[in-house]
Amino acid sequence: MKVLVVGGGGREHTICWKLRQSPKVDKLYCAPGNGGIAAIAECVPIKATDIEAIADFAEKEKIDLTVVAPDDPLVMGLVDLLESRGLRAFGPRANAAIIEGSKVFSKELMKKYGIPTAGYEVFDDPAKAIEHLRNGSFPAVIKAEGLALGKGVIIAQSFDEAEAAIHEMMENNKFGDAGKRVVIEEFLSGPEISVLAFTDGKTMRPMVSAQDHKRAYDNDQGLNTGGMGTFSPSRIYDEKMAEECMNNIFLPTMNAMNAEGRTFKGVLYFGLMSTKDGVKVIEYNCRFGDPETQVVLPRLEGDLLEIFEAIIDERLAEVDFGWSNTGCVCVVAASGGYPEKYESGKEITGIADAEALGDVTVFHAGTKLDGDKILTAGGRVLGITALAPTLDEAIARAYEGVKKVHFDKMHYRKDIGIKKY
Repeated sequence: MKVLVVGGGGREHTICWKLRQSPKVDKLYCAPGNGGIAAIAECVPIKATDIEAIADFAEKEKIDLTVVAPDDPLVMGLVDLLESRGLRAFGPRANAAIIEGSKVFSKELMKKYGIPTAGYEVFDDPAKAIEHLRNGSFPAVIKAEGLALGKGVIIAQSFDEAEAAIHEMMENNKFGDAGKRVVIEEFLSGPEISVLAFTDGKTMRPMVSAQDHKRAYDNDQGLNTGGMGTFSPSRIYDEKMAEECMNNIFLPTMNAMNAEGRTFKGVLYFGLMSTKDGVKVIEYNCRFGDPETQVVLPRLEGDLLEIFEAIIDERLAEVDFGWSNTGCVCVVAASGGYPEKYESGKEITGIADAEALGDVTVFHAGTKLDGDKILTAGGRVLGITALAPTLDEAIARAYEGVKKVHFDKMHYRKDIGIKKY
């Protein structure tokens, strides 16, 4: 089969890496890909958001399956476009991808169908939002309604911080159109858990749990990022919690989307928080999370291509796959200054040395090839990922790998995976 993966980050490198293990994949393309993906797939210089050009390429090359990995092209309707041309595509259609594309939609869905989440209000007028905050309590959670690269959430500790966030989002267009409406939520406290799930609209099969580290610096300090590292499994997600989530969140969400005429077929990401009142949904994503994918897919025992095909054909219940009883840890090596201003074009060394340790895979997030050199080309540059019999062994091995890798102003957190809750 000829397979095209859309996207160019660490998540897409991991998906390509796993698809390469399928005996059914004869030819693998990635658009646009990156410096690491180029070693295992043919990179096609088309932006993930240029959906017409991607559809043209898939049609011309007679691609058997296109895997749409990032949120933007899913929300823009790339799957719908491909299907309209008679092509097979993995990922939710636009009317289902709205579960991530609009935080207002997802909050209203949860309210309507009784899915546990934080209390909230929606505002499209900055003055009314500020007035609401003036009379509210802190911390307060302020979310841009649309897609903002995982950075459109501000946890304001004071009214002044909250007011500044409203001005930035709604008046200064920090996140473009994504911030024209905001959701202001009550602040929940408790450990966070990420659970990705395969679903074809009939069957819901959760993957192994993970936990992300969003803040830029150790001890959860600094600005929110797209993710500085992650580990799997979560230390608190046990069978009892898994059952609670399946009954109260996972299946009700699948059924709610069906009831709304928006059947979701693909990977549904549940951002969860374990609170004193039970597990609640913090956010939905309409695709594999990044960097959670980097610690979940290495634990998959099964053929990812078979799973994708079964979801498209609504026969997920028939596919046989499982998960290894191991720990997996991904430490993100980022450019100095990320998530704010940073420099690109720095030469990276030591990737082969890291992978030579064994059970270490370096997934490329923001890299490009320059002759035989690999250069930095983004904020999050690499995901140094280790698989081991236990989580603590995986942490140690991942950091061994990190120490082998070098580029100018490389920055990484030193506490990935050590949370005990």
